[in-house]
Amino acid sequence: MRFPNPSFAHLSRLTDDKGLFEHAKGTIPRSSHGYCVDDVARALIVVSRDPAFLTNTGQHRLRDVYLSFLLSAQDRQGQFHNRLGLNRLWQDQPSVEDCWGRALWGLGTYVSANSEVEPGEAALQAFTLGAVQRSPWLRSMAFAALGAIEVLQVIPRHREAISLLKDTAKRVGRPRSSKSWPWPEDRLQYANAILPDVLLGAGTALNDAALQEDGLLLLGWLLDLETCNGHLSVTPVGGRGPNNISPAFDQQPIEVAALADACARAFKVTRDLRWANGLELAIKWFLGFNDGNTPLYDPFGGGCCDGLEPNGRNENQGAESTLAALSALQQGRSLLKEFYE
Repeated sequence: MRFPNPSFAHLSRLTDDKGLFEHAKGTIPRSSHGYCVDDVARALIVVSRDPAFLTNTGQHRLRDVYLSFLLSAQDRQGQFHNRLGLNRLWQDQPSVEDCWGRALWGLGTYVSANSEVEPGEAALQAFTLGAVQRSPWLRSMAFAALGAIEVLQVIPRHREAISLLKDTAKRVGRPRSSKSWPWPEDRLQYANAILPDVLLGAGTALNDAALQEDGLLLLGWLLDLETCNGHLSVTPVGGRGPNNISPAFDQQPIEVAALADACARAFKVTRDLRWANGLELAIKWFLGFNDGNTPLYDPFGGGCCDGLEPNGRNENQGAESTLAALSALQQGRSLLKEFYE
């Protein structure tokens, strides 16, 4: 496998001294649309995973901007605002929606990468405060649980992280008995692979082999379902039920990035090349090995188009899609390193 190294040029272009602009017109930031915690949390995950952000002082700016943004978005109960206007005023009330879950994921990832420095302590305090909350939305809980998994890598007895992770695994539940549709929901929705990813991570962190087995079963079923003619054909916007057929559009980079994350974790747990191949398919989807034979990632500029459409692609390169591509490429680079060590 040989893939482009992730470029942070477009991510830097989307970032100012306050945060990360959510949308772009082509490659130009649409600053009037402001910022959102969802994307800043994704960005903190990506920069925290990358060794360059620990050693390159020029890149510390992005990491520090994203952490500061998340810390400012949290209220005293541990919930999070999501949308900040260009006037630097929050446009919503704090909640435990996806922004809460993704913020905890970002903070937890930062903690695991910076456990021995002072900023890591600030992130840990914010994570701990947020981890006492619970959300009625499954994916919000799953995003938060991935943050808990990160914290437990460096603080194995962190009480709030353990409790959050156990509660989320229960919410995901066991696979259904149906071989044709073992998925714990009636329909696939978005970022679907996050559910088996959480079960795999929980199984490892909690030393629970049954959770790992459930995660591998669901991930294998999802990977098979979303593979068509040797390439990924992922669940589109609007979801997918048992009677829906593929290909279907619009396909979103976030779906592919979630699958890349889950396959990377599954390979680390099992060393089974099936999951390395799944990660390879995810990266290739961004490079044009998809239902439209259309590349979405620009390896020179570092941006990613916002979706795969029936007749091509959405040319805008927003934060969510760009971070999805960078995340998948990071996972691929990490996997290659493991092969050659």
